[in-house]
Amino acid sequence: MVLGEQKNECEKGKDDTKRGCDWEVGGHTTHTMKIVPPNFGFVEEQIYRSGEPTELNFPFLETLKLKMCLSLSSEGPNSGFESWLLANDVELVAAKDRLESTNGSNLPFPEELCIDLLQKMLNPDNYPILVCDGMGRYRTGTIIGCLRKLQRWNLASILTEYRRYAGNKGRIDNEQFIELFDIDLVTIPENTPSKYVR
Repeated sequence: MVLGEQKNECEKGKDDTKRGCDWEVGGHTTHTMKIVPPNFGFVEEQIYRSGEPTELNFPFLETLKLKMCLSLSSEGPNSGFESWLLANDVELVAAKDRLESTNGSNLPFPEELCIDLLQKMLNPDNYPILVCDGMGRYRTGTIIGCLRKLQRWNLASILTEYRRYAGNKGRIDNEQFIELFDIDLVTIPENTPSKYVR
């Protein structure tokens, strides 16, 4: 067998989605390849962010042992990802229905939705948790920016993090939403670890 040649067909899981591939290198079988989703990052311990995962990312997601996924995509998660979440007992909170009110506006999402999502993110009963949207740039960056405000980060640091993920495609409206977001509207769950909010 040629170096790097696939040893066998990708393994099938109980729901017939591909779990990953084993590769033979130099006569030895290597572990399943684990590919992170686009714009993946660690926000805090057991809180992750990314673009919407695809089938290639499922073996990596399995290592996170997720309990909840906050999907901020206006179309909702793709059917393959939604099936993977269901097969792995990950609770899906899809914001797509509540995002319709922002169509045609410059707001990333309604303030009430932002508050609800932050409260879910701060509840350790939901950990490990993944926050994602199409590419993990705008809505995800905005909600993470609002979390950083709750953590008392200074605005320059918050916007630096937002721009790191948004690249040269950052949106001034999202940055203003973060800047003007009233953190006093968020009720912090009693069991939130103190290291997550200051």
